[in-house]
Amino acid sequence: MGKKAPRFAAAAVFLLTLAACGGGGTPTSQTDVGITSNSILLGNTIAQSGPAAAYGTIGNAELAYFTYVNNNQGGVNGRKITFKILDDAYNPAQTITQTKQLVESDQVFAMFSGLGTQAQTSVREYLNGKKVPQLFVATGATTFMKDFGSNQWTIGWQPPYQGEARIYAKDVLANHPNAKIGVLYQNDDYGQDYLKGLTDGLGDKASMIVAKQSYDVTAANPFPQLTQLKASGADTLFLFSTPKPSIQSLAFISAVHWEPTIYLNSVSNPQVYMGLAAKAGAALKNVTSVGYIKDPTDPQWASDDGMKLYKQVIANCTTCNVNDGFNIYGVAVAYTMLDVLKQAGSNLTRANVMKIASSQLNETNPFLLPGVKVTTTSSDHFPIMQEQVITWSGTGWKLQGTLIDERGTIK
Repeated sequence: MGKKAPRFAAAAVFLLTLAACGGGGTPTSQTDVGITSNSILLGNTIAQSGPAAAYGTIGNAELAYFTYVNNNQGGVNGRKITFKILDDAYNPAQTITQTKQLVESDQVFAMFSGLGTQAQTSVREYLNGKKVPQLFVATGATTFMKDFGSNQWTIGWQPPYQGEARIYAKDVLANHPNAKIGVLYQNDDYGQDYLKGLTDGLGDKASMIVAKQSYDVTAANPFPQLTQLKASGADTLFLFSTPKPSIQSLAFISAVHWEPTIYLNSVSNPQVYMGLAAKAGAALKNVTSVGYIKDPTDPQWASDDGMKLYKQVIANCTTCNVNDGFNIYGVAVAYTMLDVLKQAGSNLTRANVMKIASSQLNETNPFLLPGVKVTTTSSDHFPIMQEQVITWSGTGWKLQGTLIDERGTIK
């Protein structure tokens, strides 16, 4: 017996090695923190209270999509998705605390769709230091795509704010070449990103901007700034603001009998918020924005397969308004997250998922406008760069022209 033991031990080591290699050359599963044999744990911080609470429904819509996938598809590759959402109230200090909780205590596999430019910037260095994916942040801040080289565990999803503002610049130059532009913008990286895109897009016509006014996110309203912009003689107004101050601005403009041409940024344009502005007294006209996601209130999509799927999915969310564009945004970005996890297959490591998200996306997303592609390559980390001008008809948004591709314009 004593002489045979080493042979048995050697055989056991060989069998273990063979099993680890998958036997016969078949690779075994590779996983990471937050992954079990039957689950994937994702974390999220988002404003479900505070000055940007209107965005909070995005997280609920994303949860509804993951619930739909878990219930109807058994999850992804045999694993169900658990999605933990924390309310940071649009306060970066809370974002930091909650992100550390999700990473260190809950041990999430990845952070997904955290909301807010300042909030997500505040945890980017921490997450990159920990090599935890910060996937598809819910902000179009240009830095989250442009600065991938120095933050390789972070990526955005939606079109960058600078690209969106460049489209507005093209539109105003083409249709209002003699405009006197006033700009209301949030006094942080979010608002300044939009302002930079507009200024860059106007190029040598940037002097068309006759006045700029910033407001603080905690301010009760932007009325003092709007008063200054009206006094400047501006006849074209850019609103680079979140939903609450945008609604207040639209109502104020009507109240003071000001009738500028209005450019409203996309993050404040869902029809449900236009409806709230109208209820607050806004006489909505001369409003231009951009879109890249199908509008659930637009009858042209009534029989569209993607819209039918969206309505099936959102039924899993008892608090979600089916007509709120933020909800179809949530379902659309969750679709991309699932796409990444599917591509990862049995190699569910943080590094592999990050590689796929940042360089291997080539997706036709059923919730986006026809022709909009979600793509990334090893040299281009901007997933979505196509948008279409939309104008307010009085009852809804109407698509104008064709898709505008801003890919390659932001270096």
